[in-house]
Amino acid sequence: MDQNKGDVSLGGIVKALGLVFGDIGTSPIYTLTVIFTLTQPTRENVFGILSLVFWTMTILVTMEYAWLAMSLGRKGQGGEIVLREIIMKLVKTGRLVAFAGFLSFVGVSLLLGDGVITPAISILSAVEGLLLIPGLEGLSSGTLVAIAAAIAIGLFSVQFKGTDRVAGTFGPIMAVWFSTLAVTGVVSALSMPEIVEAINPWHAFTFFRENGLAGYFVLSEVILCSTGGEALYADMGHLGRRPIVKSWYFVFMALYLNYLGQGVFAITHPEAKNLLFGMVRDQMPALYIPFLILTIMATIIASQSIISGVFSIVYQGITTRLLPLMRVDYTSREIKSQIYLGAVNWSLMVAVILVMLLFRKSENLAAAYGMAVTGSMTITGIMMIIVFAHTTKKWRALVALVITLIDAAYLLSTFSKIPHGAYWSLILASIPFVTIIIWTRGQRSLYHALKPLDLETFLISYEQIYAKGPIRGTGLFFTRDSDVVPPYVVHCIIRSNIIYERNVFISLVITDEPLGVDTELIKGIGPGLDAFRIEAGYMEVVDIEALLKANGIQEKVIFYGVEDISTRNPIWRVFSVFKKLTPNFVQFHKLPASRLQGVVTRVEM
Repeated sequence: MDQNKGDVSLGGIVKALGLVFGDIGTSPIYTLTVIFTLTQPTRENVFGILSLVFWTMTILVTMEYAWLAMSLGRKGQGGEIVLREIIMKLVKTGRLVAFAGFLSFVGVSLLLGDGVITPAISILSAVEGLLLIPGLEGLSSGTLVAIAAAIAIGLFSVQFKGTDRVAGTFGPIMAVWFSTLAVTGVVSALSMPEIVEAINPWHAFTFFRENGLAGYFVLSEVILCSTGGEALYADMGHLGRRPIVKSWYFVFMALYLNYLGQGVFAITHPEAKNLLFGMVRDQMPALYIPFLILTIMATIIASQSIISGVFSIVYQGITTRLLPLMRVDYTSREIKSQIYLGAVNWSLMVAVILVMLLFRKSENLAAAYGMAVTGSMTITGIMMIIVFAHTTKKWRALVALVITLIDAAYLLSTFSKIPHGAYWSLILASIPFVTIIIWTRGQRSLYHALKPLDLETFLISYEQIYAKGPIRGTGLFFTRDSDVVPPYVVHCIIRSNIIYERNVFISLVITDEPLGVDTELIKGIGPGLDAFRIEAGYMEVVDIEALLKANGIQEKVIFYGVEDISTRNPIWRVFSVFKKLTPNFVQFHKLPASRLQGVVTRVEM
């Protein structure tokens, strides 16, 4: 399948509904409800807000992601790490590359921080629908948080089984969800047909003119209608561009029809505390409980897609050496992208439940929500400007600039939320950001501190020892590159005289392409010394053992280096802790433990 085209059949479009649009698809549960706790639901305000919602989804999702960003794929893959790799290829060297690298670090960190708040607000807002069931009006916020936490624990507890078995049901459920949103919205809007005039941008301008600075700060809540828009680009590799874009047009229509219906309900029921649930209960009381069950299922699917997305981002970070190695389990034999990271899963679960306990209500959580999303959108916009400015389609850079300025306006509006909880977005994003900075700089400093030997110098001593008579069998040594020899190899072969009939230097190089695995066996770089080079895309799952066997390499023992870091520098101490707590290279690639031999090298940093 051509990833840029993808499966545009009904089946492909339904699958996209389940895998890509869960987050943005559940935003009608809380977006207008939160906005109208800050703004009086007068007729003029409702028309202004609905106009803002329409143009926010049009500019920040349709134009920025569906049209511009999704034209920038690499072998069908998307996301900020992909944009970074495109910039590195176009620009090669210089400050612009360093700037793009820094932007991608911030963008990835914001998305990972957002992966905590999104499941919390989605599940909690759905559970709050229980308050409209007769007899359950008196449920305390503590009880609602406990129910939401129980759903979250259940969701995170089944991640290790993989989602490919149940993913087939996600699409049809979300298709029912979006259809229900559209129908309930239309039924409500029919009582006030003139509500469709809200599309006119003049109503948005009127809203700002009448409300001034307070109206501008409402943008920090309006952005909630577009949360999850970045998934169109980030999840492009799973389904291809065309089915996602075609699905988005259906999703856009369903969402906006529902927002129009909620707008009418807000005008006619200004006292309503939850607009979506109130509107549905008012229309069809008998079907309210089935609708609530459907809502909870939709939020679970939305949370699932976010968890899978976090796993995918972290895996990209591991393979591109931005993040420490972590244990990765592959949950599907058919789908390579189906992975499970236990450390990430349980950390995410604890963080989600902690956020639920701290904020207790979805409207409180909305105060923490939005900054990470607008920050990520702004960073994507800046990176797109750089890319388009270095291509023949320079007019797109101008379009990207206008969109990025709008992104920045939304981002600035969210600063008003910092005292009310948005600082949690920054705290949550700072954890992966600090980890990325310490890990990348630590790796660089460690490599220089190890003082590797060049191959020519190494071969002088190697040939002398080999001439004395090697041990029978094949010994494997992992190196960063075949022409640079790390200290542990020198210690093994030169100082300890451990030399085999056949010695193979193995280097794994991660390329800036998402997919593809190439191998090269270079024989005779010295007597009994070969080099085996593996080049793999950063989204690939590399089976080193299978590649060795395919190239006729049957090892007797596998040597690898273990660094014992000695330092007084507090940052390098943190780096040393990361090294001790996370798996090393051979554990990460699940090489056979019975043949492994770790060699410790003491390093002063």
